[in-house]
Amino acid sequence: MTGVAVLGSTGSVGESTLDVLARNSDRFRLVALAANRNAVKLAQQIRKWRPMYAALADEDATRQLRDLLGNSVPETRLLAGAEGVEEIARAPEAHTVMAAIVGAAGLRSTLAAARAGKRLLLANKESLVMAGPLLVQAVRASGAVLLPIDSEHNAIFQCLPPTGRAGEPPGSGDRRRTDAGAAAKAGLRRVDGLDHRDRPRRRRPGGRQRGSRCSATRGCGGRARGRDRALR
Repeated sequence: MTGVAVLGSTGSVGESTLDVLARNSDRFRLVALAANRNAVKLAQQIRKWRPMYAALADEDATRQLRDLLGNSVPETRLLAGAEGVEEIARAPEAHTVMAAIVGAAGLRSTLAAARAGKRLLLANKESLVMAGPLLVQAVRASGAVLLPIDSEHNAIFQCLPPTGRAGEPPGSGDRRRTDAGAAAKAGLRRVDGLDHRDRPRRRRPGGRQRGSRCSATRGCGGRARGRDRALR
């Protein structure tokens, strides 16, 4: 079973990730939750998931989180500040790290996960904008796997051949629409090992064909399609 840490669990991508984990509990185990400053929502998530670790980057918000939880979740170790979020990113129990803390606040933990050799699902595009060379260098040095989850980057990623590497040309005509929430789901799920386009097509009453929606994109209108390489 794959251990997953979700950094930015209170945001839209984080919540989409938790939704996938809940529906695939036989394959994934949530080991850590982290956010920037939303103590109320994180407290709710901790009570529901009871992870091994949890952290808020904002230390004032961490004090509020401790008050909200009291002694209700003794199995969860609460960490505080940017250092606490970095510790979660490096946690040995977490094989995969979803990096979805927005903006500059997510840079340090993203780098920590890369340096620790994690399978890094990157929804924090600011990390690449601010420190792209440092991040790529860390990934290469540690042997980490970097997978884009932010919508625009994920759309480009889906255009690449399944065995594509940096510098190789993308597949011709292989373009898909996506959004960040659906990309998060595609980053964690594999749909029978098939591309959406390989699925059977059904015919509408008027004779017009319509592609069936794959389960990985339910909830986003079937717009996000693609190969999942995140857990291969």
